[in-house]
Amino acid sequence: MTESWLLLTAFLVFLMQAGFLCLETGKIRSKNSINVAAKNISDFILSTIIFWLFGFGLMFGSSVNGLFGTSNFFFGEDNSPYEISYFVFQLMFCGTAATLMSGAVAERMTFTGYLWITVIMASVIYPITGHWAWASFFSPENHGWLQEIGFIDFAGSTVVHSVGGSVALAAIIIIGPRIGRFDSKYNLPTGSNLPLSVLGTLLIWLGWFGFNGGSTLAFNDSVPKIILNTCIAAVWGGLFSSICHYYKRRFIDVGYILNGVLAGLVAITAGCHALSPAESAVIGSIAGLILYMGAALLEKLKLDDALSVVPVHLFAGIWGTIAVAIFADLTLLETPLTRSELFVTQLIGIISVNAYSFAVSFIFLTVIGRFIALRVTAEQEIQGMNISEHRASTELIGLLGNMQKQQDEGQFSKPVPVEPFTEVGQIAQQYNQVINRVNNEISQRDEAIVNFRSSEKRKSAILNSSMDSIVSIDLDGNIIEFNPAAEKTFGYLKDNVLGRSFIELFIESAEQANAMNSLKHKFSASQGLLYNRRNTTFLLRSSGEKFPAEITITGANLGSELRNEFTLHIRDATRQTKLQNKLKQLAYSDPLTGLYNRTYLIENIQKLNIEKTRQELAIFFLDLDHFKNINDTLGHAAGDKLLKEVAERLTHVTAKKDIIARWGGDEFIVLFNHIKSIQFVHDKANEILSQMREPITLEGREINIPTSIGISFCSSTEQDASKLIQQADVAMYHAKQLGRDNYQIFNQEMMNKSVRQFNFEQQMTKALQVDEQIHMVYQPKVNGYKEIVGLEALIRWVHPTEGLISPAEFIPLAEESNLIINLDRKVIKLVLSQIKQWQNEGISLVPISINLSGKHLVSDDLIPYVKTQFEIYNIDGSLIEFEITEGVLLTDIELCINAMAALKELNIRISIDDFGTGYSSLNYLKRLPIDILKIDRSFVDECANTIEDGQICATIINLAKNLGLEAVAEGVETKMQKQFLLDNGCNIFQGFYFYKPIPADEVSNIILNNAKK
Repeated sequence: MTESWLLLTAFLVFLMQAGFLCLETGKIRSKNSINVAAKNISDFILSTIIFWLFGFGLMFGSSVNGLFGTSNFFFGEDNSPYEISYFVFQLMFCGTAATLMSGAVAERMTFTGYLWITVIMASVIYPITGHWAWASFFSPENHGWLQEIGFIDFAGSTVVHSVGGSVALAAIIIIGPRIGRFDSKYNLPTGSNLPLSVLGTLLIWLGWFGFNGGSTLAFNDSVPKIILNTCIAAVWGGLFSSICHYYKRRFIDVGYILNGVLAGLVAITAGCHALSPAESAVIGSIAGLILYMGAALLEKLKLDDALSVVPVHLFAGIWGTIAVAIFADLTLLETPLTRSELFVTQLIGIISVNAYSFAVSFIFLTVIGRFIALRVTAEQEIQGMNISEHRASTELIGLLGNMQKQQDEGQFSKPVPVEPFTEVGQIAQQYNQVINRVNNEISQRDEAIVNFRSSEKRKSAILNSSMDSIVSIDLDGNIIEFNPAAEKTFGYLKDNVLGRSFIELFIESAEQANAMNSLKHKFSASQGLLYNRRNTTFLLRSSGEKFPAEITITGANLGSELRNEFTLHIRDATRQTKLQNKLKQLAYSDPLTGLYNRTYLIENIQKLNIEKTRQELAIFFLDLDHFKNINDTLGHAAGDKLLKEVAERLTHVTAKKDIIARWGGDEFIVLFNHIKSIQFVHDKANEILSQMREPITLEGREINIPTSIGISFCSSTEQDASKLIQQADVAMYHAKQLGRDNYQIFNQEMMNKSVRQFNFEQQMTKALQVDEQIHMVYQPKVNGYKEIVGLEALIRWVHPTEGLISPAEFIPLAEESNLIINLDRKVIKLVLSQIKQWQNEGISLVPISINLSGKHLVSDDLIPYVKTQFEIYNIDGSLIEFEITEGVLLTDIELCINAMAALKELNIRISIDDFGTGYSSLNYLKRLPIDILKIDRSFVDECANTIEDGQICATIINLAKNLGLEAVAEGVETKMQKQFLLDNGCNIFQGFYFYKPIPADEVSNIILNNAKK
C-alpha cells in the first residue's frame, strides 16, 4: 500500500512537468515557445540522470556532520520496492525544483547556459539543501543539521520552491532583462496562449495534490486534510492576488489569477499537515498579497522575471515556511520547541538554504559566463529563440521575411510565396492581391496623367473633326462653344450664335418651357431633357425645318459653381429614323421553327430596360444533348423535324407573354416575364425537362430529347441583354458538366470558373512553347537501403503572374481542352533531354517514370513520337517507364493493351499508377503487359495504423508478387509506414520520408554524393 501510494503521488508530481510546460509556453511569446518547451524536457532529463547517479546519495546517503550524504549512489540495484518508490517520488521533486528557473529566464537565456545551471542545481544545490532538512526521511539514523535543530518544511516550500526561486533570482540578476522590458514606450505581450497557461496551472494544481499528499510517505488519515488545505490555500491565493491587481489597475488580469493560485500552493506546502482549513485560507490569502507586492518590487528594481518565478516560489515559499511557526499545531508537529523557538529555527533554515542556493548559483553562473554565453544576442532575441537556438522556423516568419526583403529592395512586382492550405498562406495570397492592385493603380495613374496631357492637345481637333454637333452652354443656356458639325447641321455660323440662347434658337416654342425647366434643375428633373442620357427630341434648323435628334448632355465642373457648363452632343437622327422604320419591316421569326430569332429577343430585353418596367425576368438557355449524333446518324431532315418538335413542346409550357426564340443550331432561349418567385423558376425548369424527356419517333426510331438548361434571372431590368444571355449560357455549360439533362441557375462562381478556365487554356498553349514556364522536378524512388533506384518526372507550371500553379488544377484542364497530348510530348522531350545531359556529364542513370494520359496512350501518334525522340536523343527505352492510371483501363481495354504492347517492344517498362482506386478487372490485369503496380497513397497513409489499409497494401504487394510484378509504394511519409511495407515484402518506396520532388541539379548532386560514399 505504501509503495502504491508513493508511486501514485509520484505520477501526479510528474504531471506538474506537463503543467509547467503548458504554463510557460502559453505565457511567453510564440517565437520562443519551442525553446521553452525544449528547456523543460531537457532540465528534467538532466536532473533525472544526476539525481540517479549521485544526487539521491548526496541528499539521503550516510550523513557527514549533517551536511551531505555519501552513499546510495547509482540507486536501484539492491534496493527494496519501497526504497525504489521513495526514490521515484523524490526524483519528481528534484525535477520540479530544476524546472522552476525556466520561466524566470525565458526568452533570453541560451539553451547551453540553461543546461549548465540545471546541472548545478541538480548536483550541488538541491541535494545538499535537501539533506539539511530531510535526510532522515529515507534513513532514520541520518539527520541533517537543520533537521537536528528542529527545522520543519513538510513538502518543500523552502527546500524545493525557495531553492528554485533563489537560483532564478541569481540568474535574472546576471543575465539582465529582456529587450524593451522596462521601456515605457513598448509593452511586451503578456502571453501568446493564455488558455494553454490556464490548462498548465490546472495540471500543476492537480499534481500538487500528489506533491503534498505524497509527502506523508503513506496513505493515512492525514492525507484528505492535506489535500483540502492545499486546495483552500490555492483558491484564496488566486482570489487575493486578483483583488490586489483589480484594486490597483481596475481590471482582472488572468496572469495574476494563475500566479496567485501557485503562490498559495507554494505557501501551504511547508505545513499543510499541521494546519486547519481556516488557517490555510489565511496563509493562501497572504501568499497572494505577497505575490502581488513581490512582483511590484521586482518591477521597481527592474529585475525581469518573465513568469514571476521569484515572487511565486521564493517569496511565497519563505512566507509558507515562516507560517508553520505562526499557525501550525505544535502537537501535530511533534516538536519539543516552543512557538517562538520554532520561529527562530524556521528563520535560520530559510536564511541558510536561500543564502546557500543564491550564492552557489551566482558564483557558478558568473564563472560559467566567462566561458560560454549565458544570454543570446540582441539580434537573436528579437528574431526569437525558436529560430536562433533550434532553427525552428514557421510559415508566418517566412512570410514576414519575404515581405521585409521586398521592403529592403523596394521591389514589389514579384509576389511572395504562398503556402497552400494554411492561414498564413491565405494572408500571403491576400498580400499579393493588394500589391498587385497597388501596382495596377500606379500604372493607371501614370497612364491617366499621360492621357490627360495628350487629351488637351487633341481637344480642339476632336471638336473640329467630330461628325456630331457639339454645343457648350452655360447655366443660363447661352452658347459658348459651337463646332463645325453644328454649323452644318443647324445652318448657323459659330460667330452668329455665340452668347445667344440655345433653347430660343433651336427648340420649338411649345417645348421651350420644358427645356428651360430642365436647365433650371441642371437636367436632373423627372421630365424633359436628362443628364447623361440619350434624349430623343426634335430641333429646328435655321430655315425653320424640324428634324429628329439625339442629345446627350454632359457637364464640366470648372471649380466654380458660377463657371460650370454643359456640353450637348447632338446627332441628326434623320437617317437613323428612316433606317429603324425600314428594319421594323423585316421579319423577326426563325424560318425553320417559326419561333422568334435572336434579334427580336435581344431587342425585347433591351426594350424592358428602356421602359424601366420593374419586373423580374428569367432567361432559360436550352441546348439539346447529343443533337449532333442525330444529324450524323439519321440525317439533317430528322434533325430539322426534331427542332420543330422542340419548338412545339416549348409553346406548351409557356404563356403568351413569354418569348421563345431559336438562338441558333440546337439552342433555344425562353424569356419569362413577371417572375413571382424563385420557386416558379424551379418548377418551370422541371416542367420543360419533363416535356423534353418524352420520346419522339424519328425515321422509325424512338428518340429521347435530353436537354441541358442554364438559367439567369434578375430583379432589376437595368441589365444588359447579352450579359444575361451569356450568364444563362455559362449556367447551361455548367449543367452539361454535371451530367446533362438537368438545369442550373447562374451564380458568379460559374462565370469566374469559366473565365479562369478559358484564360488558363490560352496561357497554357503559350506556356508549352517556352521553357521558362514549364519545367520538371524529380522525386526519387528508393529501395530498403535508401538507395535511389528510379525517379518520377513531375511537371510544374510557373505562371508569369500567378506563380506556381498546382498540377491538380491545370492537368484536368489540359485533358478537357485536348492540350494533354501536347503536355505529354513536352514532358517526354524534357525528360529525354535531361537524361542526355546526365549521360554527357557521366552521372549514373536510373530509370525515369513519366505519367502518360489515357488520351495519348490510345492516340495514333504516341509510338511514332516516342521512337523519334529516342532517335534524336539516342536514349534506350530501358531508361524510361510510363505510368498509367488505373482509370484509363476503363475506356477501351483492347486499345490500351495494344498500345502498351507496342511500348514494351521499345524496351519501355509500364507501371499502373494509383492501383487499388479504380475498378479494373483482374482478368484484364493479367493480360496487360505491365511491370509495376504502384500502391496508391490513400492506402499507404494509414497502412501502419489501420487494419483495413494495411491489409489492402499487403494484398496488392502479394498480388504483384504472384503476377511477377514489382510493387512500389507511393506517398511514404513516416518510418512506421516504410517499416510496415518493408515487412510485407515491398522493397521500392517513394515519398516525403525519403525525398520531396526536387530540381534536376539537386538530383545530380545526390547521385554524385552517393557515388562518392
